Amino acid sequence: MNNSIPRVPRPANEPILGFAPGSPEKAALKAELARIRETKWDIPLYIGGKEIRTGRTAPLIRPDAKGEVLGQYHLAGEAEVQMAISAAKAAKAEWEAQPWEERAAVFLRMAELVTGKYRMALDAACMLGQSKTPYQAEIDAVCEVADFFRFNPVYMEEIYSNQPESGKAEWNRLAFRPLDGFVYAVTPFNFTSIAANLATAPAMMGNTVVWKPASSSILSNWILVKIYEEAGLPPGVINFVPGPGSIITKGVLASPDFAGLHFTGSTAVFQSLWRQIAEGLSRYKSYPRIVGETGGKDFIFADPSADVDALLVACLRGSMEYQGQKCSAASRLYVPKSLAPSFLPRLAAEMGKIPQGEITDFRNFMGAVIDEAAFDGIAAYLERAKKSPKAKILAGGGCDKSKGFYIQPTLIQAEDPHYETMEEELFGPVLTAYVYDDSDMDAAYSLVDSTSPYALTGAVWARDRRAITRGLAALRNAAGNLYVNDKPTGAVVGKQPFGGARASGTNDKAGSMLNLLRWASAGAIKENLAPPVAWSYPHMGEA
Repeated sequence: MNNSIPRVPRPANEPILGFAPGSPEKAALKAELARIRETKWDIPLYIGGKEIRTGRTAPLIRPDAKGEVLGQYHLAGEAEVQMAISAAKAAKAEWEAQPWEERAAVFLRMAELVTGKYRMALDAACMLGQSKTPYQAEIDAVCEVADFFRFNPVYMEEIYSNQPESGKAEWNRLAFRPLDGFVYAVTPFNFTSIAANLATAPAMMGNTVVWKPASSSILSNWILVKIYEEAGLPPGVINFVPGPGSIITKGVLASPDFAGLHFTGSTAVFQSLWRQIAEGLSRYKSYPRIVGETGGKDFIFADPSADVDALLVACLRGSMEYQGQKCSAASRLYVPKSLAPSFLPRLAAEMGKIPQGEITDFRNFMGAVIDEAAFDGIAAYLERAKKSPKAKILAGGGCDKSKGFYIQPTLIQAEDPHYETMEEELFGPVLTAYVYDDSDMDAAYSLVDSTSPYALTGAVWARDRRAITRGLAALRNAAGNLYVNDKPTGAVVGKQPFGGARASGTNDKAGSMLNLLRWASAGAIKENLAPPVAWSYPHMGEA
């Protein structure tokens, strides 16, 4: 038995492979893409350490080449949801009894599998299943996943080390228990790393999990399941239950043992789940923890003193990488009247040069949006913009789903600062610019802060330090993650804890100790080292 007080290995962010021409990693990734495409995937549920095939299946389709079916995955029904709940409950006592460092060791092992044996598989699966370019897949499915698995154990150590003061003849301790029940993780399509963190962060803290993955990220998520198994995660700790959200959620929220929700997805779905949880409060053993990140209408605000060359790159990368399907993607741009006549035409021209196509062609900067529903929704916005007197399309605007779900990189100039594409989340490669009057900067800041219900990310661009200071102060509540002279995407675990408030979520900051604290229930213990043996007090000695 180890009776030492261990320290977790100090983490460093995983280096990003570049897949440059002629590099060994490019050759390895090309080979893995071919292997995955040749494999006829038949992905089961994974409950209590067992693979379960229900016979109810859905296809795995490449968004960028919709005629290519990679295989199929099985769908859970009511019976399988109950099996997952039972498996989570059965695994709970033994898992939470494990010393915290033994739990941490499992996830540290996962990080090595992610960056070693399974690196190319995760990259290739994320590319083919989620239409990510090599770089976008690498920073997500490998580097950020590994960072979560290496940094979160350090945060565990910090949490468990946080102990109260003790007075004379007493010893005060704080126990960090898992929640009283199981956690429901609902994960999105756009980041494999979010899928990894939403299920594993609660598990690290001793909880067991029922995990509902997004239907359009099954392939990379299934590889995560196999990594968990190989790393030694005990059966039942994380149960993989793909299927209809309505069926799975109904079963989960009906259980008295439901103890927490870890969610990333749309605001409407999150609010619906919150209402359902509230309606069921009387049935639960405890008040469930609700942690959610739901999206954004993220901004770039250009001060008149901004470096326009660097600003141009930030606009292109911040809005168009991964087809704008990042919660943090820049979708509204505020340009001063003094810069707009020269800057916007230049931005439009550069946007028109962006290469787009199948992600297996490494020369492409962009792939396709995730599915037909996403395509149709974005296309409808663009059709309205073409007809509206309040908007003008400066670049792109084309849509084509004949071979894949392709939306051209698009720049819209809005004449009305409250035009719909300035306020509503499109989740696609569309950036809307508004030209503000830089003779009234206070009004411009106020417009940015008040236009959107979201408050996830934003960027302030300026050379003048006074402008940076004013911008950060004026927009401090407009974003949970604010950037200065940088694009509003690309938060790194351990460096920029991620999350927003207002309609963007509960701001519990994934990639930090703050998130892990939500999956622990503190218990205070006082031990009296010299308990009194008389019940009277000194003042009772005389009247």
